[in-house]
Amino acid sequence: MTAGVPIRPGQATADRDSEPGRRTALDLRLLAPALAAWATAGLAVGAGDTGWLMWIGWASTLVAVTLAVLVVRPSRSAWFAALAVSLAVASLVLTVLTTTSQRRSPDELRTAESVDAVVELTGSPIASAATSGGVRVRVLLVDAEVDGIAVPVRSPALLFADADAPQLDAGIGARLRIDARVEPAEAGDSVAWLLFLAGTPHQVAPAPALLDIADGLRESMVEWSSALPGDGGALLPGLAIGDTRAVSESLDEAMTASSLSHLTAVSGANCALVVAAAMGAAGLLRIRRALRVVVALVALGLFVVLVTPQPSVLRAATMAVVVLLATATGRRGSGVAALSLAVIVLLVADPWLSREYGFALSALATAGLLLLAGPITRRLAAVLPEPVAAAIALPVAAQVACQPVLVLLDPSLPLLSVVSNLLAAPAAPVATMLGLLACLALPLAPPLGTVAGWSAWVPSAWIAAVARFFAAIPASLPWLPGLAGAAMLAAAIALIVVGVGRRRRWPLVVGVALVVVTVGTLQGGRIGTALSRPGDWRVVSCDVGQGAATLLRGGDETALIDTGDDPEALARCLGDAGIGRLDLLVLTHFDRDHVGAVDVVAGRVDEVLVGPSDGADADLLVGGLESGGARVRRLTVGETGALGDTAWTVLWPEEGTPAGNGASIALLVDGGGLTSVFLGDLDEQAQDAVLAELDASAGAGGALGSGVDIVGVAHHGSADQSRRLYERLAPAVALVSVGADNDYGHPAPSLIDMLESLGPEVLRTDRSGTAFLSRADGGVAVWTEREDDSVAPAARDGGGG
Repeated sequence: MTAGVPIRPGQATADRDSEPGRRTALDLRLLAPALAAWATAGLAVGAGDTGWLMWIGWASTLVAVTLAVLVVRPSRSAWFAALAVSLAVASLVLTVLTTTSQRRSPDELRTAESVDAVVELTGSPIASAATSGGVRVRVLLVDAEVDGIAVPVRSPALLFADADAPQLDAGIGARLRIDARVEPAEAGDSVAWLLFLAGTPHQVAPAPALLDIADGLRESMVEWSSALPGDGGALLPGLAIGDTRAVSESLDEAMTASSLSHLTAVSGANCALVVAAAMGAAGLLRIRRALRVVVALVALGLFVVLVTPQPSVLRAATMAVVVLLATATGRRGSGVAALSLAVIVLLVADPWLSREYGFALSALATAGLLLLAGPITRRLAAVLPEPVAAAIALPVAAQVACQPVLVLLDPSLPLLSVVSNLLAAPAAPVATMLGLLACLALPLAPPLGTVAGWSAWVPSAWIAAVARFFAAIPASLPWLPGLAGAAMLAAAIALIVVGVGRRRRWPLVVGVALVVVTVGTLQGGRIGTALSRPGDWRVVSCDVGQGAATLLRGGDETALIDTGDDPEALARCLGDAGIGRLDLLVLTHFDRDHVGAVDVVAGRVDEVLVGPSDGADADLLVGGLESGGARVRRLTVGETGALGDTAWTVLWPEEGTPAGNGASIALLVDGGGLTSVFLGDLDEQAQDAVLAELDASAGAGGALGSGVDIVGVAHHGSADQSRRLYERLAPAVALVSVGADNDYGHPAPSLIDMLESLGPEVLRTDRSGTAFLSRADGGVAVWTEREDDSVAPAARDGGGG
């Protein structure tokens, strides 16, 4: 949600005076101080010692005040006054940084390896890739001892722990005593420390009553909605109270790709709905205005406690408080002034918010609505009915304002974000209010909560469906990554806005030209790369780092063997291959580096093939795929099937093989003129069993004759290999899926030596990147993302790297 206060279409950008239809100048007096606070905080939080900057700032402020009062002419004093206020705000930010730095980052902790600490939970545990199968939770470090010596500290931290660590779900506000390994976070991060739990945490204080009640409401809402069908149930707590723990990675990526992720970030629109409901209820009771404001403030405060004070929530709530206080004093509040004051207050209180994406996107989206929605509405109203013009203007304004920051997260320009928002955004307030009602009513009046919850599920499911639909459409243009790309896009947008707003041709032409030239250059390179890839590929070895993911194509059908553990890398590989939906997913075994990115394809798979389960986590993963509509089939040696014009045969595991690497599914795939064998993470003993199965299959007239074209090397090229099997396979191409500079020493030198002695072309994803393979006369055509000159191409025919 992005709106900070309720606004009427066409009125977002101008305060109105008493004369109807007349637009007065915007109140921008606090805009410069807000920008000064943001720029100062953003640069200074990672700069180390800021004491000398603080004194320079205050000295400059004093000079500006003196000039404004005593020296300059009255006609120019306003400029110096604005400069003085901006310098004062910047100096105040530097003062906060200087005075809190020692307590936030004590020197004693920077040299410590471990700490005995008391932490206060400020978030809920969520899954973390930093600890395999573990969780992370945001905490406030409130007390610490290093080698028995007390260290004064009060700073935010991230605590990493095993998923089954006790007390981590004690509720926001509870305090725990822990022993932990401690590492400083990167300069400028919103947290100061990374804590890695050692031993068992012990609760020393429960959560305060109000926070405990709020935690119970959140938990009951998440638990109840988890029983609702499909994506609608997973998304509902996010829409209602900003709790996205139930949102799968694939749904989260779909919301992001379709530019709808802001709907699950509690922000201004949610706060505006709560305030409006409280003011309306108080009005029905005929309470006078001052008390109505008090009622609204209390309701807003309770809402913030319920949804937790995330950066976007803090921005929205602070802005709402400013507007309510202006209302209580009988003043007409300016949206831009309220937003500017909210930004100043929050950055002075916590300068590290300046680098939080949630805070930046919330503030920028609101600024876009306040500054751009009105002019865009008026321009569109010349050719469209005003309600339609306003409906289009709101998402356009928010997207334009946020896009320079969004390219830092994803260097691309979405083409259909306005359409997706037009379809999904009207359902958001309905889902929000009904979902919030369900959250409050479920523990007290279950029938009412159930009715409200199911009613909220309908718009929630609609929003999820819209997200899935638009995420499947490759509708974006490339842009430059990093700060340079963000700055260039901001400049282009500013030029276009000035050109359109002031009807000046040259800024508009320059801004559009900047966008067209940049996109054209990047898109031309992307098109050239895409054109060079073989369109008739049969196998794609995806570069997913230290993991494994391989695409197969048989006629019009596609399969994926394993997913790797990097969702972004897997999604990129699927996009490069033009794959939106899979006919078949093979999970060779349940190690995280083979199944960790499965959420990317959840809901987009028809059939899933798995081996023996290795526990509850594997069963949960398979259950999630089934709930997404996939048929699941458990395989053992000898089973067969087809993928379009390609046949596959299971070479391993045998019935009763214990779960793990040794029970990986090994497949023989034959079709399209290529024969391939994929070995999962099998060890030497299991590979010898596969060799026996191959010999038996060949003796019975099976597909494998003298050898294969492609082999997927087992276990990322570990040393635990069967030379006899590779001699029997005699592959033309050996695929090694391995991450660069991994800690396992993969691929092992002994494996490379063995392959070089047998003669196949060795394609390593750490060197060659993603590889596309197809059939060519006399061999295998190979296209690689990068050239690897360390191995001579023995089988390359018709391809190009």
